[in-house]
Amino acid sequence: MLSRQHKLLVMKIVSLFSVVRGYNIPIIILAQYLSAIFILAPEKRALDILLDFYLFLIVFASAVTIASGYIINNFYDSQKDLINRPNKSMLDRLVSQKTKLTVYFSLNFLAVLMASIVSWRAFLFFSAYIFLIWFYSHKIKKYPIVGNLTAAFMAVIPFFAILLYFYNSISFEEIENHRSHFAVISAHAMFLFLLLLIREMIKDLENLKGDLANNYRTIPIIYNEKVSKQTITILTFLTVFPVYVLVDVYDVGYMDIYFYACFIILLFFLLYLWRSNSKGQFLLLHNLLKFLIVSGVFCIVLINPSVLWHGRELLSQY
Repeated sequence: MLSRQHKLLVMKIVSLFSVVRGYNIPIIILAQYLSAIFILAPEKRALDILLDFYLFLIVFASAVTIASGYIINNFYDSQKDLINRPNKSMLDRLVSQKTKLTVYFSLNFLAVLMASIVSWRAFLFFSAYIFLIWFYSHKIKKYPIVGNLTAAFMAVIPFFAILLYFYNSISFEEIENHRSHFAVISAHAMFLFLLLLIREMIKDLENLKGDLANNYRTIPIIYNEKVSKQTITILTFLTVFPVYVLVDVYDVGYMDIYFYACFIILLFFLLYLWRSNSKGQFLLLHNLLKFLIVSGVFCIVLINPSVLWHGRELLSQY
């Protein structure tokens, strides 16, 4: 049996895990490695990418920075979360604000330290990323449109870190030879960005009461829910363009199955959106978008599934 002190310690660890959203970090790490293997550097051996120490440092720094971002976001949103997420908020409050800030600064220091080992460019990149996350949590997120755009952009930034790592050594003369590759990467990034932006706007509808009580100036508060739903509908239809580029212009292997399935799901998403008017209904839509984003991570493998079989054969030789 655990003593009362040990039980409290376990609860605080669980609380901190909840604050940093530890369940999201492995997905982010997996997404970065799969993107590197199947999208950013398909010409390289998968095993070489997995054993790349400097890439590991970039991925590690990204994960740590995102975890610290969740902490500072939780720090500034503590009052709002009492209204929007009372149960999670009570769990998060088991860890003091002072402890959260200590962990926040420690994780940021660790992130820039790892980045500085890679290069001075990586150091500057992650220093700017950390500042942007803080500035977003402190100021930007309270403003309509700009807050949503910034939140979606910050979620995509870790993939730019890997992109810059792989293409840092390419000269301007060689960029012309990689134009089609950049187009595929940009289309993937745009599709993900749109899904994340739609999710941020759904969160505004979901968190309406808490945002209103804490003077957040979101689209449904300044205008109304109808305008917010109209904007979400337009953004949903805009996903057609990056998907067209990926499916019809360039070859994404069997991942086109994922994009076709997304279209069907997003149509039902829009139908349900216009019938939704409660927090529970918006939460369901939010979770549906999270499912599309997470499943998209695993479906990256469909671009070239043979990599898995070749990798298994290669590992069996050692």
